[in-house]
Amino acid sequence: MMMIDPHAHMISRTTDDYEAMAAAGIVALIEPAFWTGQPRTFVGTYVDYLSSIVGWERFRAGQFGIRHYCTVGLNSKEANNEELAEGVMEWLPRFALKEGVVAIGEIGYDEQTPLEDKYFRLQLELAKELSLPVMIHTPHRDKKRGTSRSMDVCEEHGIDPGMVIVDHNNEETVEETLERGYWAGFSIYPSTKMGNARMVELLKKYGGDRIIVDSACDWGISDSLGVPKTASLALKSGIAPETVRKVCYQNALDAYGQSGQIKEEDWLNPPAIDQRTVFEGNSILRGGREPRIEAPGEQRSKGLIIE
Repeated sequence: MMMIDPHAHMISRTTDDYEAMAAAGIVALIEPAFWTGQPRTFVGTYVDYLSSIVGWERFRAGQFGIRHYCTVGLNSKEANNEELAEGVMEWLPRFALKEGVVAIGEIGYDEQTPLEDKYFRLQLELAKELSLPVMIHTPHRDKKRGTSRSMDVCEEHGIDPGMVIVDHNNEETVEETLERGYWAGFSIYPSTKMGNARMVELLKKYGGDRIIVDSACDWGISDSLGVPKTASLALKSGIAPETVRKVCYQNALDAYGQSGQIKEEDWLNPPAIDQRTVFEGNSILRGGREPRIEAPGEQRSKGLIIE
């Protein structure tokens, strides 16, 4: 089964994660711009970060046979640094036009402050101007109110719900998100956000329409195999294969494919893998490691990870 992980912060992961994800059947992933754990104090560090996820990470993923895409945006947490936020907003339009950028995101609310609201709205207008989808980060605290408010603001700005992926849903928010016509993302995250078994129960209740499963793997305690592990458990639990395919592959492709930047052809007819190649003089190889070299279209066997 081919899968897409539409929310993975790979800049904080190792090459082992890329190898494991590819072996589990992940053919493509989307890396959203977000907070890196350490507050950025001036705009240059943000520019370098965005450059990494549109450049180096795209190259690095390809070295393991995974197609890499990203979203760009000013995250809600750092929107509260007004000087930084103003600088980032000047740069965002340039990055939003780069190859492989499939949405503006992840944006939305953290503490639901006036500054967060200001920059959320500005970025919604940028997404409208560029006809790009939007990835919304719903807050960890006061999630239900923050999720409803995020959708309210999208509608105030005339954003089509079909162009918006509301991520980090849970049992408390999913019904409203789906009823209002938005894509409902779920982050499979150990101990918090959404677990594998809980996700399976939601699929039994709501089916697979407009539901998207992702890992949100990052620099914290997280699992880069959240999507294939959920797919495996869902199949074992009697969820129809077509439903699993929707939530772990097709829905993400349909939602972010509206950008025109992600197409199934990208991985059905992939380029060659040659780990001897370099990106701006840098290679993934260390210490004389034997490079992986595969002709275009040559595929290694992939399958679901079974716990």
